[in-house]
Amino acid sequence: MPTFETTTRFTADLDHLTPAQLRRFRRTALKAFVPDLRTGRRFHPGLRIKGVRSAPGVYELTWASDGRATWCYGRARIAGDRHIVWRRIETHGIFTRP
Repeated sequence: MPTFETTTRFTADLDHLTPAQLRRFRRTALKAFVPDLRTGRRFHPGLRIKGVRSAPGVYELTWASDGRATWCYGRARIAGDRHIVWRRIETHGIFTRP
C-alpha cells in the first residue's frame, strides 16, 4: 500500500476546501490514484497527471474541473511501496507556489 505525508501548506489548503470539494478529492484520489500507485500501471487518464513545468519533480493531479493537487515522490517508507508527498490542493491558484 502506498504511503504518504502532507506538507504544512497542503494541510492549510485542506481547511479552505468546501466539504463537497474535500469529498470529491478523496473519492478521486482513493478510487483511481492510489490503485494506480499500488500496481505501478499508468495513471487513469481522467486524473490528467502531468509535471509542473516551473517545479521539476512536482506533478499535478486533476480532481475536479478547477480542482488541482500537487505532489511529488518521496523516499520509500516501506521497501517496495511508493511514498507520496502531497504539496498543495486547491484551484488553479496553487500554481503560484506548487
